[in-house]
Amino acid sequence: MKQRFRRIVIKIGTSTLTAGTTQINMPRIVSIAQQFMSLLDSGAKLVFVSSGAIAVGREALGNPDLPKSIPGKQMLAAVGQPRLMNVYGQVFGIYGITVAQVLLTNEDISDRKRYLNARNTIESLLMQNVLPIINENDTVATEEIRIGDNDNLSALVANLIEADMLILLTDQDGLFTTDPRKSDNAQLIEEIKGEEITEVIWFGAGMAKGELGTGGMATKLQAAEIARHSGATVVIANGSEPNVINRIVDGENVGTRIHPTVDSMESRKRFMLAGAAKDSWISIDQGAAKAFKKGGSLLPIGITGVHGQFERGDIVWVKNKDGRDCAAGMVDYSFEEINKIKGKKSTEIEKVLGYAYGDEIIHHNNMTVLGSEA
Repeated sequence: MKQRFRRIVIKIGTSTLTAGTTQINMPRIVSIAQQFMSLLDSGAKLVFVSSGAIAVGREALGNPDLPKSIPGKQMLAAVGQPRLMNVYGQVFGIYGITVAQVLLTNEDISDRKRYLNARNTIESLLMQNVLPIINENDTVATEEIRIGDNDNLSALVANLIEADMLILLTDQDGLFTTDPRKSDNAQLIEEIKGEEITEVIWFGAGMAKGELGTGGMATKLQAAEIARHSGATVVIANGSEPNVINRIVDGENVGTRIHPTVDSMESRKRFMLAGAAKDSWISIDQGAAKAFKKGGSLLPIGITGVHGQFERGDIVWVKNKDGRDCAAGMVDYSFEEINKIKGKKSTEIEKVLGYAYGDEIIHHNNMTVLGSEA
């Protein structure tokens, strides 16, 4: 039975967007938009991680001969990013796809509060059927530009939205046993399974296991290692292949398919249970407990008490009226904020606090319910 992928992060490199030239290839952009439209029409939620801002900036300035410095690349990214988004807005708009720009760095995902803001923004866009187009914030990043971190960024985004597939499109057919540009004996690795990626595969990508990648297949393999441990299937493939995105999603044997070590549900459960603070919890009434069983979120009206100290973005236990742990989840409000709005309707949050991060204290997507009964 064919697996259905519902949340997909697609990262496309500069070489694919330019078709190996010095400028953006418009037929390639049109093809990408057509494939995205097909997936969106099928009900999939997509996030597009796009490289190319520096290449577009270089093209706009007439391909100047600049030193390979961080400030020079940042300048090119500043020129190119709005132009690239303009191209996407126009081309994707032809197919009825509304796009939004989200600029991130690793810090936006590693910092708890910024992680929450990024996640909530992307989730809100997906709920409105808007395509988030994410890029490394190259105008302020430093090390990120040097190591070509959009690969790892895409894996972090896949984890952020709990994607079940990450597609990395490049100018090569996938992972090989050795560099195919240097050896005629290089063989395509069609599939990777198991808990560990072997030393041989890491070596084929141009690095030893545990080393920091410096671009190319090295960072793609690092990205795959991150994503597969959060429950996502990863495919590395050649972006010039016809209809490559849809073929990958349909399960065709294209590129290198790297299987997850756990399913996304198990990954989320492990993350929640391992990260929950032992001395902090939220007490709820019977109505809220019943709502969990039906896949509902935790709303302030169902909260009867708050215990311990925690901040927005922490993972806390949820206890039912009998004092038993019935769930663990990431809170969108701090201890002090929840204490003020407990027992109130979601529509009253802004009135009480003067602001609101959303209607839920813990969204059902960020909660693990324990046992068969709450």
